[in-house]
Amino acid sequence: MLKIGYFSKLSRVSIRMLRHYDEIDLLKPVKIDEYTGYRYYSEEQLPVMARIISLKDMGFKLTVIKEILKCYDNKEEMEQYLRIRYAELMAVSEETARRLRILETAIDRLRKDDTMNYDVVLKTLPERQVASVRQVIPCYEQEGRLWHILFKETNHLNLILQEPCFMSAILHDKEYKEVDVDVEVQAAVKGCYLDTEHVKFKTEPEVTVASITFKGPYEQFRDVYSSLAAWVDVNGYQFSGPMFDIYHVSPHETKNPEEFITEVCCPVQKK
Repeated sequence: MLKIGYFSKLSRVSIRMLRHYDEIDLLKPVKIDEYTGYRYYSEEQLPVMARIISLKDMGFKLTVIKEILKCYDNKEEMEQYLRIRYAELMAVSEETARRLRILETAIDRLRKDDTMNYDVVLKTLPERQVASVRQVIPCYEQEGRLWHILFKETNHLNLILQEPCFMSAILHDKEYKEVDVDVEVQAAVKGCYLDTEHVKFKTEPEVTVASITFKGPYEQFRDVYSSLAAWVDVNGYQFSGPMFDIYHVSPHETKNPEEFITEVCCPVQKK
């Protein structure tokens, strides 16, 4: 057996932390001398401590590590824990990357003394036949699931896409919502097709829109919306329908947000 001091050196864990692990029943000494109060550990506990340290380095909380240690030899359960943690860290990583892009854009704009002016174009989109999926989804960031449904359910139909294809997403809610958002995705197609379980084929009427096309990450949306609202007001127009985005270059074509090309469209009419 090893005294707590020697076990601390071998495991590279402080005595204070070893005592804490004992208190929370994460790793208890194999023996406590009833006269001196000295804690003793076995050599077999060193690999267990190594597992604890490894799991801490992955970001698991101590309460979760206690549960993991109970099934450490069960590969299936261990893999499930690790995959869940991996997904959590990926979500944090993506959010951190998004915030870094916002900071980089802000720093770049300060250096250039740039107020991010956008050119507004007034144009009419023609009547078009579209394949459409409309659902209430948990949040705007999960729009991708609608595209997955559209392409999966129409794969066997060999859709002929229009040129331009107008891959677009319509935001049907009358206000910004943080959860349970009403979103519709559309792809302009040629020909006639039968509806599938979730995909509906319909004709979209001609529509006049004020639009801005920009290159770069989606974090620019708020600036784009501000520019559109200002243009609509100054030029004597009013909004006349739900706004929608046309994806000219999307995450489907590139993983680099700086290469995204998006056209934000707001249906308008003269006051």
